[in-house]
Amino acid sequence: MWCSSPGNGDRGLSRTAAIVDGMTITDEDCLAETLAFNEQFEATAASRPAREEMPDTAALAALRRNRLGGDTPPVRLPQGQDRVIAGEVRARTFIPNRVDGVYLHFHGGGWAFGSADGQDERLWRLAEQTRLAVVSVDYRLAPEHPFPAGPDDCEAAARWLVDRAATEFGTERLLIGGESAGAHLSVVTLLRLRDRHGITGAFQAANLLFGPYDLSMTPSQRSFGSKRLLSNTDTLRRTYEMFTPGMGAEQRRDPDVSPLFADLAGLPAARIVVGTEDPLRDDSLFLAARWQAAGAPVQHSLVAGAMHGFTLFPLTITERELRRERNFLSTTGR
Repeated sequence: MWCSSPGNGDRGLSRTAAIVDGMTITDEDCLAETLAFNEQFEATAASRPAREEMPDTAALAALRRNRLGGDTPPVRLPQGQDRVIAGEVRARTFIPNRVDGVYLHFHGGGWAFGSADGQDERLWRLAEQTRLAVVSVDYRLAPEHPFPAGPDDCEAAARWLVDRAATEFGTERLLIGGESAGAHLSVVTLLRLRDRHGITGAFQAANLLFGPYDLSMTPSQRSFGSKRLLSNTDTLRRTYEMFTPGMGAEQRRDPDVSPLFADLAGLPAARIVVGTEDPLRDDSLFLAARWQAAGAPVQHSLVAGAMHGFTLFPLTITERELRRERNFLSTTGR
Protein backbone atom coordinates (compact mmCIF):
# COMPACT_ATOMS: atom_id res chain seq x y z
CA MET A 1 0.00 0.00 0.00
CA TRP A 2 1.12 3.56 -0.54
CA CYS A 3 -0.26 7.06 -0.24
CA SER A 4 0.34 10.07 -2.41
CA SER A 5 2.63 12.70 -0.94
CA PRO A 6 0.99 15.84 0.40
CA GLY A 7 1.48 19.06 -1.48
CA ASN A 8 3.91 21.70 -0.28
CA GLY A 9 2.62 23.79 2.56
CA ASP A 10 -0.38 21.67 3.50
CA ARG A 11 1.45 20.02 6.45
CA GLY A 12 0.22 16.56 5.61
CA LEU A 13 -3.43 17.25 4.83
CA SER A 14 -5.03 15.39 1.97
CA ARG A 15 -5.14 17.45 -1.19
CA THR A 16 -8.86 16.68 -1.33
CA ALA A 17 -9.59 17.52 2.30
CA ALA A 18 -13.26 18.01 3.13
CA ILE A 19 -15.10 19.68 6.00
CA VAL A 20 -17.60 17.73 8.13
CA ASP A 21 -19.33 19.43 11.08
CA GLY A 22 -16.59 22.05 11.10
CA MET A 23 -13.75 19.52 11.25
CA THR A 24 -11.29 18.94 8.42
CA ILE A 25 -11.09 15.39 7.09
CA THR A 26 -7.43 14.65 6.52
CA ASP A 27 -5.43 11.92 4.79
CA GLU A 28 -8.10 10.82 2.34
CA ASP A 29 -5.32 9.84 -0.07
CA CYS A 30 -4.42 7.09 2.46
CA LEU A 31 -7.97 5.82 2.89
CA ALA A 32 -7.41 2.52 1.06
CA GLU A 33 -4.37 1.68 3.19
CA THR A 34 -6.11 2.69 6.40
CA LEU A 35 -9.29 0.71 5.73
CA ALA A 36 -7.28 -2.34 4.67
CA PHE A 37 -5.45 -2.21 8.01
CA ASN A 38 -8.75 -1.92 9.87
CA GLU A 39 -10.08 -4.96 8.03
CA GLN A 40 -6.97 -6.98 8.88
CA PHE A 41 -7.14 -5.87 12.52
CA GLU A 42 -10.80 -6.83 12.75
CA ALA A 43 -10.17 -10.24 11.19
CA THR A 44 -7.38 -10.96 13.65
CA ALA A 45 -9.50 -9.79 16.59
CA ALA A 46 -12.38 -12.00 15.44
CA SER A 47 -10.13 -15.06 15.78
CA ARG A 48 -9.73 -14.37 19.50
CA PRO A 49 -12.52 -15.07 21.98
CA ALA A 50 -14.56 -12.01 22.89
CA ARG A 51 -14.15 -10.81 26.45
CA GLU A 52 -17.62 -10.21 27.78
CA GLU A 53 -16.72 -9.35 31.35
CA MET A 54 -14.01 -7.43 33.14
CA PRO A 55 -10.61 -9.17 32.76
CA ASP A 56 -9.49 -11.38 35.61
CA THR A 57 -6.32 -10.59 37.55
CA ALA A 58 -4.01 -12.56 35.24
CA ALA A 59 -5.51 -11.08 32.06
CA LEU A 60 -5.36 -7.59 33.51
CA ALA A 61 -1.69 -8.06 34.42
CA ALA A 62 -0.85 -9.26 30.89
CA LEU A 63 -2.66 -6.35 29.26
CA ARG A 64 -0.83 -3.92 31.50
CA ARG A 65 2.53 -5.55 30.88
CA ASN A 66 2.23 -5.43 27.10
CA ARG A 67 1.92 -2.47 24.81
CA LEU A 68 -1.69 -1.64 23.95
CA GLY A 69 -2.54 -3.29 20.66
CA GLY A 70 0.45 -5.66 20.86
CA ASP A 71 1.65 -8.83 22.53
CA THR A 72 5.08 -7.88 23.87
CA PRO A 73 6.28 -5.52 26.59
CA PRO A 74 7.28 -2.05 25.41
CA VAL A 75 10.91 -0.93 25.12
CA ARG A 76 12.32 1.06 28.04
CA LEU A 77 14.95 3.57 26.95
CA PRO A 78 17.81 4.80 29.16
CA GLN A 79 16.77 8.38 28.34
CA GLY A 80 13.60 7.87 30.41
CA GLN A 81 13.97 8.52 34.12
CA ASP A 82 11.53 7.30 36.75
CA ARG A 83 10.83 9.67 39.60
CA VAL A 84 8.24 10.62 42.19
CA ILE A 85 6.66 14.07 42.02
CA ALA A 86 4.00 15.93 43.97
CA GLY A 87 4.66 13.83 47.05
CA GLU A 88 3.68 10.38 45.82
CA VAL A 89 2.79 10.52 42.12
CA ARG A 90 5.01 8.40 39.89
CA ALA A 91 6.18 9.86 36.59
CA ARG A 92 8.66 9.19 33.81
CA THR A 93 10.64 12.12 32.43
CA PHE A 94 12.50 12.67 29.16
CA ILE A 95 14.77 15.73 29.03
CA PRO A 96 16.50 16.76 25.78
CA ASN A 97 19.73 18.76 25.68
CA ARG A 98 17.82 21.98 25.06
CA VAL A 99 14.50 22.60 26.82
CA ASP A 100 12.04 25.17 25.44
CA GLY A 101 9.01 23.97 27.40
CA VAL A 102 7.46 21.06 29.28
CA TYR A 103 4.82 18.66 28.00
CA LEU A 104 2.72 17.05 30.74
CA HIS A 105 1.60 13.76 29.21
CA PHE A 106 -1.09 11.31 30.29
CA HIS A 107 -1.08 7.88 28.65
CA GLY A 108 -4.14 6.10 27.29
CA GLY A 109 -5.57 2.72 28.19
CA GLY A 110 -9.11 3.27 29.42
CA TRP A 111 -7.95 4.39 32.91
CA ALA A 112 -7.19 0.69 33.57
CA PHE A 113 -4.27 -0.17 31.26
CA GLY A 114 -1.13 1.47 29.95
CA SER A 115 1.75 3.06 31.81
CA ALA A 116 4.14 5.99 31.67
CA ASP A 117 6.88 3.72 30.28
CA GLY A 118 4.66 2.24 27.59
CA GLN A 119 5.90 4.45 24.76
CA ASP A 120 9.45 5.53 25.57
CA GLU A 121 10.53 5.57 21.92
CA ARG A 122 7.76 7.91 20.88
CA LEU A 123 8.10 10.22 23.88
CA TRP A 124 11.87 10.48 23.61
CA ARG A 125 11.60 11.26 19.88
CA LEU A 126 8.99 13.90 20.68
CA ALA A 127 11.23 15.42 23.37
CA GLU A 128 14.21 15.64 21.03
CA GLN A 129 12.32 17.03 18.05
CA THR A 130 10.18 19.56 19.94
CA ARG A 131 12.79 20.54 22.56
CA LEU A 132 10.25 19.81 25.25
CA ALA A 133 10.90 18.05 28.51
CA VAL A 134 8.24 15.35 28.74
CA VAL A 135 6.71 14.41 32.08
CA SER A 136 4.52 11.32 31.61
CA VAL A 137 2.36 10.53 34.65
CA ASP A 138 1.90 6.99 35.99
CA TYR A 139 -1.50 7.71 37.48
CA ARG A 140 -3.29 5.05 39.51
CA LEU A 141 -5.39 2.61 37.50
CA ALA A 142 -8.88 1.16 37.84
CA PRO A 143 -10.41 -1.14 38.91
CA GLU A 144 -8.14 -1.20 41.97
CA HIS A 145 -8.16 2.59 42.05
CA PRO A 146 -11.40 3.83 40.45
CA PHE A 147 -12.48 7.44 39.96
CA PRO A 148 -11.31 9.86 41.30
CA ALA A 149 -7.87 8.33 41.97
CA GLY A 150 -6.44 8.77 38.45
CA PRO A 151 -7.70 12.34 38.01
CA ASP A 152 -6.42 13.19 41.50
CA ASP A 153 -2.90 12.08 40.53
CA CYS A 154 -3.02 14.07 37.29
CA GLU A 155 -4.23 17.17 39.13
CA ALA A 156 -1.41 16.83 41.67
CA ALA A 157 1.18 16.43 38.91
CA ALA A 158 -0.11 19.52 37.10
CA ARG A 159 -0.02 21.65 40.26
CA TRP A 160 3.52 20.44 40.96
CA LEU A 161 4.58 21.39 37.43
CA VAL A 162 3.00 24.84 37.67
CA ASP A 163 4.95 25.46 40.88
CA ARG A 164 8.21 23.75 39.93
CA ALA A 165 8.69 23.98 36.15
CA ALA A 166 11.03 26.96 36.29
CA THR A 167 13.20 25.35 38.97
CA GLU A 168 13.15 21.82 37.57
CA PHE A 169 13.30 22.52 33.84
CA GLY A 170 14.25 26.20 33.42
CA THR A 171 11.04 27.18 31.66
CA GLU A 172 7.46 28.20 32.41
CA ARG A 173 6.10 27.25 28.99
CA LEU A 174 3.76 24.36 29.76
CA LEU A 175 1.67 22.13 27.49
CA ILE A 176 -0.62 19.24 28.35
CA GLY A 177 -2.07 16.31 26.47
CA GLY A 178 -2.56 12.62 25.93
CA GLU A 179 -4.27 9.87 24.02
CA SER A 180 -7.74 8.41 24.67
CA ALA A 181 -8.18 8.29 28.46
CA GLY A 182 -5.13 10.55 28.63
CA ALA A 183 -6.93 13.18 26.57
CA HIS A 184 -9.90 12.97 28.94
CA LEU A 185 -7.58 13.37 31.93
CA SER A 186 -5.93 16.38 30.29
CA VAL A 187 -9.23 18.26 30.02
CA VAL A 188 -10.32 17.22 33.53
CA THR A 189 -6.98 18.46 34.87
CA LEU A 190 -7.28 21.86 33.19
CA LEU A 191 -10.79 22.24 34.61
CA ARG A 192 -9.68 21.25 38.11
CA LEU A 193 -6.80 23.73 38.01
CA ARG A 194 -9.25 26.47 37.07
CA ASP A 195 -12.13 25.54 39.39
CA ARG A 196 -10.28 24.25 42.45
CA HIS A 197 -7.15 26.39 42.44
CA GLY A 198 -7.95 29.46 40.33
CA ILE A 199 -5.14 28.57 37.89
CA THR A 200 -5.73 29.61 34.28
CA GLY A 201 -3.17 30.37 31.60
CA ALA A 202 -0.43 28.24 33.13
CA PHE A 203 -0.75 25.71 30.30
CA GLN A 204 -0.53 27.28 26.86
CA ALA A 205 -1.89 24.38 24.82
CA ALA A 206 -3.75 21.06 25.02
CA ASN A 207 -3.01 18.18 22.65
CA LEU A 208 -6.05 15.88 22.69
CA LEU A 209 -6.09 12.64 20.68
CA PHE A 210 -9.29 10.59 20.35
CA GLY A 211 -10.53 11.14 23.89
CA PRO A 212 -13.80 10.14 25.60
CA TYR A 213 -15.40 13.30 26.94
CA ASP A 214 -18.94 12.04 27.67
CA LEU A 215 -18.93 8.89 29.78
CA SER A 216 -22.72 8.71 29.61
CA MET A 217 -22.03 7.93 25.91
CA THR A 218 -22.43 10.16 22.87
CA PRO A 219 -24.49 8.99 19.88
CA SER A 220 -21.43 7.71 18.02
CA GLN A 221 -20.43 5.64 21.05
CA ARG A 222 -23.88 4.09 21.34
CA SER A 223 -24.32 3.39 17.63
CA PHE A 224 -20.85 2.02 16.80
CA GLY A 225 -21.81 -1.53 17.71
CA SER A 226 -19.64 -4.60 18.15
CA LYS A 227 -17.17 -4.13 15.29
CA ARG A 228 -13.91 -5.69 16.55
CA LEU A 229 -11.64 -2.69 16.24
CA LEU A 230 -9.51 -1.41 19.14
CA SER A 231 -12.60 0.05 20.79
CA ASN A 232 -16.34 -0.38 20.31
CA THR A 233 -19.61 0.21 22.13
CA ASP A 234 -19.24 -2.80 24.42
CA THR A 235 -15.60 -2.21 25.37
CA LEU A 236 -16.32 1.44 26.14
CA ARG A 237 -19.22 0.50 28.37
CA ARG A 238 -17.09 -2.00 30.29
CA THR A 239 -14.30 0.52 30.62
CA TYR A 240 -16.65 3.10 32.12
CA GLU A 241 -17.91 0.51 34.57
CA MET A 242 -14.36 -0.17 35.73
CA PHE A 243 -13.45 3.51 36.00
CA THR A 244 -16.70 4.72 37.59
CA PRO A 245 -18.23 1.67 39.32
CA GLY A 246 -21.76 2.11 40.61
CA MET A 247 -22.42 5.27 38.60
CA GLY A 248 -25.40 5.57 36.29
CA ALA A 249 -25.56 7.66 33.12
CA GLU A 250 -26.78 10.78 34.92
CA GLN A 251 -23.98 10.60 37.50
CA ARG A 252 -21.46 10.20 34.70
CA ARG A 253 -22.63 13.52 33.26
CA ASP A 254 -20.99 15.31 36.19
CA PRO A 255 -18.45 17.68 34.56
CA ASP A 256 -15.66 16.22 36.71
CA VAL A 257 -16.36 12.85 35.08
CA SER A 258 -17.49 13.99 31.62
CA PRO A 259 -15.82 17.29 30.72
CA LEU A 260 -18.05 17.74 27.68
CA PHE A 261 -20.67 19.02 30.17
CA ALA A 262 -18.32 21.55 31.80
CA ASP A 263 -18.00 25.28 31.28
CA LEU A 264 -14.93 25.45 29.01
CA ALA A 265 -14.15 29.14 29.48
CA GLY A 266 -10.54 30.07 30.12
CA LEU A 267 -8.96 26.98 28.58
CA PRO A 268 -5.91 27.22 26.29
CA ALA A 269 -5.49 26.62 22.57
CA ALA A 270 -6.27 23.02 21.69
CA ARG A 271 -5.60 20.46 19.04
CA ILE A 272 -8.38 17.85 18.88
CA VAL A 273 -7.95 14.78 16.67
CA VAL A 274 -10.11 11.70 16.03
CA GLY A 275 -10.62 9.15 13.27
CA THR A 276 -13.77 8.75 11.23
CA GLU A 277 -13.99 5.07 12.29
CA ASP A 278 -13.70 5.79 16.01
CA PRO A 279 -16.70 5.30 18.31
CA LEU A 280 -15.51 8.44 20.11
CA ARG A 281 -15.88 10.57 16.98
CA ASP A 282 -18.78 12.63 18.38
CA ASP A 283 -16.86 13.32 21.58
CA SER A 284 -14.18 15.19 19.65
CA LEU A 285 -16.65 16.87 17.30
CA PHE A 286 -18.75 18.15 20.19
CA LEU A 287 -15.77 19.14 22.34
CA ALA A 288 -14.13 21.05 19.49
CA ALA A 289 -17.31 23.04 18.87
CA ARG A 290 -17.79 23.87 22.56
CA TRP A 291 -14.09 24.67 23.09
CA GLN A 292 -14.10 27.09 20.20
CA ALA A 293 -17.40 28.64 21.29
CA ALA A 294 -15.81 29.30 24.69
CA GLY A 295 -13.26 31.52 23.00
CA ALA A 296 -10.07 29.49 22.60
CA PRO A 297 -8.44 28.65 19.26
CA VAL A 298 -8.86 25.04 18.14
CA GLN A 299 -7.18 22.92 15.49
CA HIS A 300 -9.52 20.02 14.86
CA SER A 301 -9.35 17.22 12.35
CA LEU A 302 -10.92 13.90 11.42
CA VAL A 303 -8.47 11.35 10.06
CA ALA A 304 -10.08 9.50 7.17
CA GLY A 305 -10.76 5.85 7.97
CA ALA A 306 -8.80 5.88 11.24
CA MET A 307 -9.95 3.70 14.11
CA HIS A 308 -9.53 4.44 17.79
CA GLY A 309 -5.89 4.40 18.86
CA PHE A 310 -4.55 4.44 15.31
CA THR A 311 -1.29 6.09 16.37
CA LEU A 312 -0.26 2.81 18.03
CA PHE A 313 0.22 1.20 14.63
CA PRO A 314 2.79 1.59 11.79
CA LEU A 315 0.59 3.40 9.29
CA THR A 316 1.19 6.34 6.97
CA ILE A 317 -1.50 8.26 8.84
CA THR A 318 0.41 7.63 12.08
CA GLU A 319 3.60 9.12 10.64
CA ARG A 320 1.68 12.17 9.44
CA GLU A 321 -0.21 12.57 12.69
CA LEU A 322 2.98 12.48 14.75
CA ARG A 323 4.51 15.14 12.49
CA ARG A 324 1.48 17.37 12.93
CA GLU A 325 1.56 16.77 16.68
CA ARG A 326 5.22 17.74 16.90
CA ASN A 327 4.57 20.88 14.86
CA PHE A 328 1.73 21.93 17.18
CA LEU A 329 3.72 21.29 20.34
CA SER A 330 6.82 23.00 18.96
CA THR A 331 5.10 26.21 17.96
CA THR A 332 2.10 26.78 20.23
CA GLY A 333 2.50 28.96 23.29
CA ARG A 334 5.73 30.67 22.26
